[in-house]
Amino acid sequence: MAQFFSLHPTSPQPRLIRQAAGIVRDGGLIAFPTDSAYAIGGHIGDAKLLDRIRRLRGVDERHHFTLLCRDLSDIGAYARVDNVQYRLLKATTPGPYTFILEATRELPRRMLHPKRKTIGLRVPEHPVVAALLGELGEPLLSSTLLLPGEEQPLTDAEEIRERLEKDVDLVIEAGPCRPEATSVIDLSSGAPELVRGGCGRLEPFGLTAD
Repeated sequence: MAQFFSLHPTSPQPRLIRQAAGIVRDGGLIAFPTDSAYAIGGHIGDAKLLDRIRRLRGVDERHHFTLLCRDLSDIGAYARVDNVQYRLLKATTPGPYTFILEATRELPRRMLHPKRKTIGLRVPEHPVVAALLGELGEPLLSSTLLLPGEEQPLTDAEEIRERLEKDVDLVIEAGPCRPEATSVIDLSSGAPELVRGGCGRLEPFGLTAD
């Protein structure tokens, strides 16, 4: 049975943030709001957690996982970023973007795209996520909470608790959440390439939605 925490959307309670971080460190799978839609995630190095996310999302090993990072220094530790990429990241983070980048050797191979050796990285602009990442002191492995066969990600904490109470260990509620996923921008091959249009503006990358 999933636990349920109600957090203040701009000043999350430190006690509950510590408890949430403890659940993550113990291998728990959590559902939490972001500056786009809800996401699910957990500890970065947990192989069993990867399998749980894949089963819940209905995806295979080719699915790009995302590391939620506190800031650009975290991104630099897990992805190879050149000067041009860094300037783009600095201009658009924090925000509702997921960037596909070439991964460094710091990351376990099981987390990477099997052929491209890339990883998704993101710096979200949400006080609850920022507080949780600060308490953890490391990135959070995550994926958009989009269930198999559905076109839109989940956005309501009460609905998530009702539908996933046996599949996740914690649901965090912190007010309304957007009904859109992030915009996914592939920077791994040089020029920005749109993978998925979402709630992040595309103009900073010289891109347009199809």
